[in-house]
Amino acid sequence: MRIEGARERWVRTGGVELCVVELGDETQPTVLLVHGYPDSKEVWSEVASRLADRFHVVLYDVRGHGRSTAPVPLRGGFTLEKLTDDFLAVADAVSPDRPVHLVGHDWGSVQSWEFVTVKRTEGRIASFTSMSGPSLDHFGHWISRRMTRPTPRRVGQLLGQGAKSWYVYMLHTPVLPELAWRGPLGKRWPKILQRVEKVPTGDYPTPSLPSDAAHGAWLYRDNVRARLRRPRGDAYAHAPVQLITPTGDAFLSERLYDDLEQWAPGLVRRELPAKHWVPRTRPDQLAAWITEFITANESGAPGVPAWESRAGGPYAERFGGQLVLVTGAASGIGRATAFAFAEAGARVVAVDRDGEGAARTAELARLVGAPAAWGETVDVSDEQAMEKLAEKVADEYGIVDVLVNNAGIGLSGSFFDTTSEDWRKVLDVNLWGVIHGCRIFGRQMAERGQGGHIVNTASAAAYQPSKALPAYATSKAAVLMLSECLRAELAGQDIGVSAICPGIVNTNITATARFAGVPEAEERRRQQKSSRLYGLRNYPPEKVAQAVLRAVVRNEAVVPVTPEARGAHLMSRFTPRVLRAIARWEPPL
Repeated sequence: MRIEGARERWVRTGGVELCVVELGDETQPTVLLVHGYPDSKEVWSEVASRLADRFHVVLYDVRGHGRSTAPVPLRGGFTLEKLTDDFLAVADAVSPDRPVHLVGHDWGSVQSWEFVTVKRTEGRIASFTSMSGPSLDHFGHWISRRMTRPTPRRVGQLLGQGAKSWYVYMLHTPVLPELAWRGPLGKRWPKILQRVEKVPTGDYPTPSLPSDAAHGAWLYRDNVRARLRRPRGDAYAHAPVQLITPTGDAFLSERLYDDLEQWAPGLVRRELPAKHWVPRTRPDQLAAWITEFITANESGAPGVPAWESRAGGPYAERFGGQLVLVTGAASGIGRATAFAFAEAGARVVAVDRDGEGAARTAELARLVGAPAAWGETVDVSDEQAMEKLAEKVADEYGIVDVLVNNAGIGLSGSFFDTTSEDWRKVLDVNLWGVIHGCRIFGRQMAERGQGGHIVNTASAAAYQPSKALPAYATSKAAVLMLSECLRAELAGQDIGVSAICPGIVNTNITATARFAGVPEAEERRRQQKSSRLYGLRNYPPEKVAQAVLRAVVRNEAVVPVTPEARGAHLMSRFTPRVLRAIARWEPPL
């Protein structure tokens, strides 16, 4: 491996020699990374380099892969029992006196489930992080339960996973997989990964791929049918387990893990919006989650990360530990959104030109579940200030995973009563603030190359014209179209973009909104009356915040939130003339 400071050794076991690479300080906890099919240890290079600053990191080529030798004969040489022998030999060589923290991906996870559930490895594993690879025993019981007690849902789950497992059937055919991998498939595989999985180019895959894949077919042939037919009944994990589920995995259904708590009590679940090869496409997030889980277990407490112990709700698996930045966070929808992400275990950066309000939001966010939260005083309309903020956030907290451009101001008044200065103020905050956030933080996401999500707060006014809101509605319509265009541009980089379109929500925007063309006393009267009307409507900002989290999880494009916003959105599509007629109505202020 081409990583500075990497040390190589060879371990003999069961008639094969395993190539083992070590990084980091040997006095620190040992993290053992096990690769899958058709990979070699290089699949872990990006994650390993990120972990090496804090841990003793060990990678090895599974027998018959990379630089490790293959068993002779191949048939019967890849059983889970022999793979367990290999693991114990490596663990004893690199960490003879302390248990290791095990991390597996794909078939590395499949075999690691064997390691963490058999008696002879008890005391040698401190924790296990699994991704994209179930226990064959658990899988066998999962199939059996659905076959013996079928329901429409269970039958659908069986058929769904059966379709995803097409490659398993192919690998059981004699000779053909070997011919394909040593021929055209082996040559084209790197481009297939780059195009389909968006795996960046680099030191992976290695030139040994054709022989790795040909040898690795015996992983399936030696184990799959035997274990699925006769799964072990005692396959209980004897170490804490963290499950990371890529929600876009083309080969494994999320339903496979529905019953996993039965086999791994205290299971920690995480979800990652990515495809199968997450060690290559999401190394930052994996390294952060692995570090948290190991640190929690090394502390002597149960293996629950700090965010997990306080986080709750349906989104904790998805946002735990992620970095979320919310503008306009001192009050209203922004503060509610910051709290919702905090409750889901995210780290939160609360941004507002009201510094005290932003600091208070950050303080409260820590109380409701955020493992860390910071308040930042910034005017989003100031491009240079936003650039300095982005630089500070990246240097001190990391690259933002979710950006919520929420800051906005209200402005009411007819077109001819609205001055050029009024237009500039509302566009500077409502539109240019969003543009600055998308351009500056969105560029950081894109350059990192590991996905992300941008949420822009628009409004039902974006598609519901009104004679009383020409400037405000124009700014929000521009935000909506910007979001749609940016969504198309960033889709290829796994960065989602959502436009949230609330209707009448009970926030303080009405108390601070400008009313153009009227005396100051009349403006105050209208602000107070608007606030009373919005208070009577009493649609809470917390519901908008939940819509924001849901939009990120589902990668929704346009999200009308309140009933009137949803109704106006439908009318804009199917009865636009009616909506234009409503636009002539004079609000009773």
